[in-house]
Amino acid sequence: MQSDYVSTLPVLFTTQTPHVLPPQKFMIPAAWKRYQLSQLVNKALSLETPIPFDFIVKGDILRTSLEEWCSANGVGTEETLELEYVESLMPPSHLSSIPHDDWVSSVSCRIDGRFVTGSYDGQVRLFDSSQKLVHSFSAHEAPLTSMKVLQRGQDDVVIATASQDTTARLTSLSYSSSPSSKTLASLHLHTNTISSISASSSGTHLLTGSWDSLIGIWDTSIPEADQVPTDDRKKRRKVNENGDAPRRKGPVGIMKGHTGRITSVEFSDDDKYAFSAGLDSSIRCWDVENEICIGSVIASTKPFLSILVPQHPHTLLASSTDRTVTMYDTRQLRAPSSTATTYTTSSLSHPATPSALAASPKNSYHVASGAYDGVVRIWDLRSTRDSIAVATFKVPEVGANGEPRKGDGKILALDWAKNGLLAVGGESGLDIWNVPE
Repeated sequence: MQSDYVSTLPVLFTTQTPHVLPPQKFMIPAAWKRYQLSQLVNKALSLETPIPFDFIVKGDILRTSLEEWCSANGVGTEETLELEYVESLMPPSHLSSIPHDDWVSSVSCRIDGRFVTGSYDGQVRLFDSSQKLVHSFSAHEAPLTSMKVLQRGQDDVVIATASQDTTARLTSLSYSSSPSSKTLASLHLHTNTISSISASSSGTHLLTGSWDSLIGIWDTSIPEADQVPTDDRKKRRKVNENGDAPRRKGPVGIMKGHTGRITSVEFSDDDKYAFSAGLDSSIRCWDVENEICIGSVIASTKPFLSILVPQHPHTLLASSTDRTVTMYDTRQLRAPSSTATTYTTSSLSHPATPSALAASPKNSYHVASGAYDGVVRIWDLRSTRDSIAVATFKVPEVGANGEPRKGDGKILALDWAKNGLLAVGGESGLDIWNVPE
C-alpha cells in the first residue's frame, strides 16, 4: 500500500522588500525548491503581477530542496527555518560592443546617455547613447590607468585621469551639441606609475595611489599660477588650443605607509577616511584630514588589485591575485592589527583573478566583479557563504561583424549606472550590458 505521507518542516518567512507577509509559520513540504516557495509567497501576497523571489537561509541562497539543504547543513527538519525572500535578479542582456584600438583600462557611464572610456593608448573617448564616438582627446602620452568623471555643470564635467607617465590630469569636457575638451591642470608628486585615482563624493578632492607607495591628496581647484616648477625648462609643455598651458598642481597632502606598489585607493562614503590596497598584501585605512594611517590589515598571501566601498554599510571589498574577493568590516579596519582574518566577514571565490569591482547604485546588496577570464559575476552580499554568484555573463568573443575580438577578453574596468547599464572595459574594448534589478 502506497503511503500519502509528505514530509514537512516549519518555515518562517522574512523580507526587507516592500512585499511583507504577516509573521506566521508555514508547514512547507520538505521537497519544495525555490520555484514552489516563490509561487507560495506570490499567492499569499495576492500580487497581481508575479514577482520571482530567491530565498536566503543562514547565509546561503537556496539552490536545492529544503530537505537537501537541511541534510547538507546538519539541520533537523523539526527546526524552524527562517527564509528571507528577496527579489530575483533577472538575467543580464548584452546590448552592444564598442571596439577600441587598445585595452580599455577605465570606464564611466555616469553621464546620462553617454559612456566615457580611458585606454592604454592615452585617449579618453566619449560615446553617445547610440554608441557613436562623438569626441576624444589625448589625456596622456603613456597608457591611461585610471579615470573618474566629476560632474560640474549641466552639460560639462571634469575628467580626472591617471597614467603610467607618473602624472594625473584634470580636463574639462563639454558634451553639448558641439563637444570640446580642455586640459586644466597636471598633478605632480609621484615618481612611478599612478595606478588609481579616486574622487570624493563632493568632487572637491582626489586621491592618487602610485607604484612609488605614496598616496597623494589633491583639491580640484585650478590655481592661477603653477604650484610646481617645471623640472626641465627645455621640455615642451602641453598647450591648449587657446595657447595657455595647463597649471602644474601640487598635492595638499601626502600619506605614507605602504611598503610596495599601491594598486587602488578609495574615499569612504563620508569622505573622512580613505582606504588603500597594494601588492604589499595590505589594506590600510587613513584619516584624510590628519594624513595618518589609523588601521591596517596584512594578508601575506593576498596581493590586492582593487578595492570597492559599496552602499552596503561598513563594508569594503578587495580583490586579490589569490582569486578571491574578500569582504572586510570597515569599523574594525579603523583599529590597528597585524592580521587580515580579524576583519574578514566572507570571501567570494573566482576561477580566475578578479581585477575590477562595481556596486549597484540601486541595490545596496548587489556588487559585480570582473575577472581575467572575461566573466562578470554579480553577487548578493546577503548570501556569500556558498560563494555562488546570482548572475554571470561573459564578454562576447565575437564582434558585431562576426570576426573574433582581440585577446582573451580580460576585464580591467566596470561601472554600473542607475539606469541598469553596466559598462565593461578591458582587452576586448567596451561592452554594454543591461542588468534589470
